[in-house]
Amino acid sequence: MRNQPSVQHTADARRELGRSARRKVGRSAHAEWDPSKRSHDAIDVILASTYGRVPELIPIKMARMAVSPFGFFRGSVPLMAADLAIYPTTGIEVQICGDAHVRNLGAFAGPDGRLIFDVNDFDETIRGPWEWDVKRLAASLVLAGREAPNSDPVCQDAVREFVSTYRRLLLSFSQMAAVDVARYRVHRPFKGVAGVAVLQKAERCTAVHSLDRLTVARRNGTRVFNEMKPLLTHPPKAVAREVLKALPSYRETLPPERRTVFDLYTAADVAFKVVGTGSVGTRSYVILFFGNGPADAMFLQLKEEPPSAYSSYLKPGEENMNQGERVVMGQRRMQTHSDILLGWTSFGGRDYLVRQLADHKASIENEDLLGKGLIHYARLCGEVLAKGHARSGDACVLAGYLGSGKSFDRAIEKFAVQYADQATKDYETFRAAIRRGRIKAAKSPYL
Repeated sequence: MRNQPSVQHTADARRELGRSARRKVGRSAHAEWDPSKRSHDAIDVILASTYGRVPELIPIKMARMAVSPFGFFRGSVPLMAADLAIYPTTGIEVQICGDAHVRNLGAFAGPDGRLIFDVNDFDETIRGPWEWDVKRLAASLVLAGREAPNSDPVCQDAVREFVSTYRRLLLSFSQMAAVDVARYRVHRPFKGVAGVAVLQKAERCTAVHSLDRLTVARRNGTRVFNEMKPLLTHPPKAVAREVLKALPSYRETLPPERRTVFDLYTAADVAFKVVGTGSVGTRSYVILFFGNGPADAMFLQLKEEPPSAYSSYLKPGEENMNQGERVVMGQRRMQTHSDILLGWTSFGGRDYLVRQLADHKASIENEDLLGKGLIHYARLCGEVLAKGHARSGDACVLAGYLGSGKSFDRAIEKFAVQYADQATKDYETFRAAIRRGRIKAAKSPYL
């Protein structure tokens, strides 16, 4: 093709495009956090985010948020979305996780059965500013690090490790063949305490483990879900029928070769399952299937997906699509390998993500994040997030913006501490609202 620019020229031009974005938002400007710029009330935002959820479950969500500042942070994505939207962005977009924090990265089984470490929660995913993911994950390192517990200097070291790894990996990705970036995956996390712990947990999270944990045998030998109120219950029969009727439309969202796998399984029981922190109150159903005999169990989760908390702050794009499809598309863009039965459906006027339940899925715990464990895990977070952003965006543009210096690293370190302090203040305000009765929280978070 005549007059086609060389690959190198194209890459250089894209790096220059990234560098030019510094004129819009300088790298040191990312340190800024000024609560006086807020025009919204934190409690109002949190209460508004519960609209449309199951009313009886909202107190459980509030109780889980009330456990700690990090618990509050996990359940208040809409508040941070409103806070991030106050400031100008670089204009460089990628597929963002939207809820990037240390507990939303973990190990799970890839299509070949090997354990992969990656982002594993995409309820809030959307096309948006890459820096929003970086800022949320950095703040989570401080909050989770404090909870472990670590001193602030250790937490700040972890943030610097996270950001510098993210920056260096994007530089490497910008110099790799695009197809190699698309193939890049983390099979084994860094050989520190935190990485090993997550993999060990993932190896135990099998379908057999779920069968023992979630079901009970009837007298005739068949198995059904074992009710654990209020977290796992059988829905009314009419609702269970609706759930099962949604499976054919879900099947059509699978590639043909994966439909064949799905067709080998037969549904045996349906339950309603309360999940997560931010997701509590949304509708979530689990279906028990059996394939080649009673030992071949498979669990699917149908998880209600409202619009992303970031959607009202970004240009229109995905608001009219099935919200389960939005999550699936975002997950496929960021993950190197995704659940082979990942799809979507809708029923009762609501959209649902469909995926296997706890297929070798495991995440980090507080005891894994003490001392060097936090530093090791921060490095892993940087690698995973850089990979997701490079797959769904342009590594050359991002690398051009970030550069080789530490200006951005220092800015995010400062922001992370300031925003963690703000989240802690908001948490205390939240606890006070519970005491005054403005917010109703369950007596137990049912963790």
